[in-house]
Amino acid sequence: MTAKTSLDRWSERQGGVLAVLGSVNLDMVIRQPRLPRPGETIFGHRLDRVPGGKGLNQAIAAARAGGQVAFLGRVGDDDVGPRLVELLAGEGVDVARLIAEPGLPTGVAQVSVLDDGENAIVVAAGANDSADWSMHDERLLATATAVIAQLERPAELVRRAFRVARTRGVITVLTPAPVTPEARTLLALVDVLLLNENEAKELAGDLDATAAARELSRGSRLVVMTRGRGSTLVAHDGAVVHEEPTLPTRVVDTTGAGDCFAGTLVARLAAGEPLEVAIRSATTAASLCVSRDGASASMPFWSEVRAELGRRPDQPRS
Repeated sequence: MTAKTSLDRWSERQGGVLAVLGSVNLDMVIRQPRLPRPGETIFGHRLDRVPGGKGLNQAIAAARAGGQVAFLGRVGDDDVGPRLVELLAGEGVDVARLIAEPGLPTGVAQVSVLDDGENAIVVAAGANDSADWSMHDERLLATATAVIAQLERPAELVRRAFRVARTRGVITVLTPAPVTPEARTLLALVDVLLLNENEAKELAGDLDATAAARELSRGSRLVVMTRGRGSTLVAHDGAVVHEEPTLPTRVVDTTGAGDCFAGTLVARLAAGEPLEVAIRSATTAASLCVSRDGASASMPFWSEVRAELGRRPDQPRS
């Protein structure tokens, strides 16, 4: 598959369903001045209990960016799971395949948000660890425009889903976070790889970020690599083909920024935006996201992104 072929396929399947195979968590967010040293106790500013999980974040970002989204996931049979399912349904996400797993808790993430806006996260996967599968899931994977996965679900589940998708010409999109030992073994099934510079270097080995992106794009894979306050780089088949500057933004909380970028990008590609325009839309959405507290709640609506793009007359529009 070439980048051109990939983009043609997005165009040909405009308006189709984006299947998110991902995690659903309750985030326990502590605002704090810094990370504690080993054996040290420090005081935080406050604790918030908010919806999270990379899958949930990406699904909400894609839905708010205009995508038709269906979720494939698992929650626990506790009191938390139904609230998170209801939240996604309220965002317009199809939750028919978001199932409560008997005997397991809903996933939980402990998120430390530092005063400079950076974050550190520890996840207890709970029901997200389930590799349960149904024909209902498989039918969606065979008919979607794209399937988007992260690695907060079992790698073998992602592998199986991508194999089904590829046999039907469905575009496979991977956010390899967290980078697990199995992540490299999935790359042969990935059409579009969305990651940050640290993940790129970890996946590619002893290379700088740009060289890592080029290396990961070999074999006609499209790689989109975000670099925090630096630019977003796009590579294909071993070469850098586009670079998009990051917008200057007052950073409040970086939690969920990568998920916001990924969800917006796939939604705008599915809406028919050319790659360069979709990258700008996703970059703009992420800049709005980091200027706000929280993860899923900070995902901007498409009307907000359009308004922000309208204040940048130098940016081409679809």
